[in-house]
Amino acid sequence: MFVRMAAAARVGLIALVLAGCGIAAHYPAPSGSITTLMPGWERFFSIQWTVGAEPDGSRRVDGYIVNHYGEYAADIRILIQGLDESGNVVDRRIAWVPAGAGGFGHAYFDIRHLPPADHYQVFVWDYRIIQAAGLLR
Repeated sequence: MFVRMAAAARVGLIALVLAGCGIAAHYPAPSGSITTLMPGWERFFSIQWTVGAEPDGSRRVDGYIVNHYGEYAADIRILIQGLDESGNVVDRRIAWVPAGAGGFGHAYFDIRHLPPADHYQVFVWDYRIIQAAGLLR
């Protein structure tokens, strides 16, 4: 019984320390001024996209993320912002790109059922670079 209590106390203490150190980080929600968690993403990626209408009156944004970096990019998420005619953000959505983008390759995305807006912007929200196993030593 004492062993279980001691183990539970250790787990609780570790959780408390991690939260206090900021390791259990809370990422900011997207807002009009926050467009990425990865400043400088434009050095590694470009985005080619178009907007189309859906039969139900909603919009669809589809296109490609082009990886200009020589390593594989995984877990890519994009931020789509809908803006009104004055440029104010009226809607935002973060969506996963279904596949990663190989070095100097590209990945297709297709985000459906977006609310109608005057125009849209697309940003890379975040990603993870996977280095080649041969380079890790």
